[in-house]
Amino acid sequence: MIERTLSQFSLFLGPARLRALFLLIGVTGLFSLILNAVEGEWVIPVQTLLVIAAIAGSLIVILGKLDAVDRGRWLAILLPSFGALLLGVLVVPQFMLPLAGAAIGWIIAGMLMFRSRMPMNYRQAVRHLRKNEYSEAVKVMDEVIKDEPDKPEHYRFRAEVLRVWGKLDRAKRDYRRMTEIAPDSAVAFNGLAEVCLQAGDLREALTAAQRAAVLAPDEWVAMYNLGMIEDRLAYADETVTHLQNALALKVPDARHRLLIQVLLARAFARLGRPDEARGAVTELKKLRTGLDEWDTILKSEQAETLRAAIGADVEDARALISDGLDPMQLTLTPTEQR
Repeated sequence: MIERTLSQFSLFLGPARLRALFLLIGVTGLFSLILNAVEGEWVIPVQTLLVIAAIAGSLIVILGKLDAVDRGRWLAILLPSFGALLLGVLVVPQFMLPLAGAAIGWIIAGMLMFRSRMPMNYRQAVRHLRKNEYSEAVKVMDEVIKDEPDKPEHYRFRAEVLRVWGKLDRAKRDYRRMTEIAPDSAVAFNGLAEVCLQAGDLREALTAAQRAAVLAPDEWVAMYNLGMIEDRLAYADETVTHLQNALALKVPDARHRLLIQVLLARAFARLGRPDEARGAVTELKKLRTGLDEWDTILKSEQAETLRAAIGADVEDARALISDGLDPMQLTLTPTEQR
């Protein structure tokens, strides 16, 4: 159970944030231990500050992975508590104990005051989804959309359930509706591009991805999706351009950077540029943790459509890492290779 939780936590953070978290805790813990050998009234306050720094830094690392709404909620819960602890350490140490109690009390109260605003019907749909009860989850969202037919987020949620269920045509309809309601939403066009890619509708996928890239030129996901679709269409020059743009925008997860290097190697092979293809493989070999992440994700029962879309790319990555595949053989798409 503990091992599974740690694995999920590792996947959530990604290797870079996980390393930063361990380094932060390790460094602050080491300095605190060193101070145990030092005498002086200032030692305990400094050790307390180190603990606070470790907690604050850890929260920064973890909160950085949350979306804006959840991040704001947790900041509203935690910042007053940190303020109380800092006040006790730096200004009125004689009141440290009651201030610490107040900090804990605020966290408990804040969790109740700022609890997630996810509607009850969404929670019900999520419960069905966790049990692989896709039909029931969709029925819940059908009622939500019936009551609020102009809310794009409802269509997005139902589309995601339909994608996991493998009902790609229905998911496409929801994303198309979402683009009609919110024509300036890069999220809507990205979702449509992804589901069309999974369904093999590459032309519509390309159009949607191009629109998403126009709406969100600074989002790595838009460039990543566009580059992957262009790979499937064998547009090698465009693939290189957009995937390199994605990397320049700092792709956070090793698993996505790993796939980017596979697609870049294939694009360079198609262009007859062996040195650059092998350079992409060199970068690929630095991302072995990304392969482990994909292996964990793709084992899930709910990853069937994802396996169909990128499973062959992951296997190409495995073969390239083990030197079982020459990158210049990557001139065909995974579908064509099969």
